[in-house]
Amino acid sequence: MESDEWVTGEIVLSIDGQPVKMSMTVPSVPVKPHRMLPVFQKMTNSFVEMSAVAAGTSGETISCRAGCGACCRQPVPIAEIEIYHLAEFVEAMPEPRRNEIKERFRKAAEHFRDCGWFEKMTDIGSRSLTESKETITKEMQAAAMEYFYEGVACPFLENESCSAHEWRPIACREYLVTSPAANCAHPTAQNIRMVDMVLQPSKTLRYVGATGRFTGFIPLIRALELAEEYPEKFDEKTGERWAADFFSKLVHQSIPEDGI
Repeated sequence: MESDEWVTGEIVLSIDGQPVKMSMTVPSVPVKPHRMLPVFQKMTNSFVEMSAVAAGTSGETISCRAGCGACCRQPVPIAEIEIYHLAEFVEAMPEPRRNEIKERFRKAAEHFRDCGWFEKMTDIGSRSLTESKETITKEMQAAAMEYFYEGVACPFLENESCSAHEWRPIACREYLVTSPAANCAHPTAQNIRMVDMVLQPSKTLRYVGATGRFTGFIPLIRALELAEEYPEKFDEKTGERWAADFFSKLVHQSIPEDGI
């Protein structure tokens, strides 16, 4: 986009009763919601940094480092707009890299389809309105551990580091631990200490531009096949309006119609 198709503004959020000012540059023209992901990713990075600082103030140290890829074998949840963002990222890769990454996605999805994991997750989700939240949460956690112990790495994992770090999903950005890194190879509720996020944009992101075609848990490894099977049908709004919609859901505050 041209330079005059962007606008910079400031938004003030209330986090734990404290006002936090954030400056951001967004498209002034109507765009699809996945064009806003770089903005939301940058904003998430700020929240993660705030959370890490808070952990440090409490005497804790972040254990996560490049080369420690245990968490990259977990079932990473993504939002609908991240499906198309990731698909475009992969499609823009040069060959033979593009084909190699696509094959990793295909094999990973095929593995979990063959072992019935996707079907199990669909079943758990279908019972979320009839069974207790405690029961569903327990079953989801058990399913997540089944996925983890299958040992299938994220298609972007190379040498135990993320090869798509700048483009990684919002949920990946929010995942930080202060427990010993060695514990991540055999994680349990008792030996993993997660960093408490001041806000979790990944949960709000699920509603941004959502078309209603996808419900429940969307794992990263299905991004490419879903993008191919369901071409995007997003509405367009100005960047200011997308940002206002997002932040109003994130902090449960009303955002003025004139945007950020």
